[in-house]
Amino acid sequence: MASAHNNIKHIGVLNLQGAVSEHITMLNSINNVQATLVKRPEQLTKLNGLIIPGGESTAISRLIKQNGLVEPIKQFAEQGKGILGTCAGLVLCGNSTTHNEVELLDLMDICVERNGFGRQINSFETTLDIPTIGQQIPAIFIRAPYIAKAGKNVAQLAFVQQRCIMAQQGNILVCAFHPELSKDNRIMRYFVDRC
Repeated sequence: MASAHNNIKHIGVLNLQGAVSEHITMLNSINNVQATLVKRPEQLTKLNGLIIPGGESTAISRLIKQNGLVEPIKQFAEQGKGILGTCAGLVLCGNSTTHNEVELLDLMDICVERNGFGRQINSFETTLDIPTIGQQIPAIFIRAPYIAKAGKNVAQLAFVQQRCIMAQQGNILVCAFHPELSKDNRIMRYFVDRC
């Protein structure tokens, strides 16, 4: 039975709105990972890590509140458990946005520019060299945000057009793009290894 192995990592994907199934598929491509859909606070207790996926940040923020997840997610982060925010998830992990139109989780000392690279029509793909993770990592940007300001404890990991699009602060990792939409699971493995 799989759960007999103590080295299995239990990673949850916040299942409220957005690119949920793609994250589950990618997590399932990594050895010793058990992926779980998360909608309720009690589901966080057995997890090593949590992914807040891309989608619509305003909608996800509202649903996090409605489902009573704001404080449980903050406590999860305070316990040192890993959190990965992708695209809208990056926005929600921040402590401010340039226009303050979304209620944020305040997990990371960053100010975020929502839709910083433009609308859906301005979506693009590129490859990134990320020192701690690898080279030529595919990155798909869809109505992507970027980090406009980062505090001194935030490690800025990658840039596009001189804008920070990936960062880490302790156990919180965020990226403005969609790692789950490519076949390359190095970013996801990097996250899982740190959970």
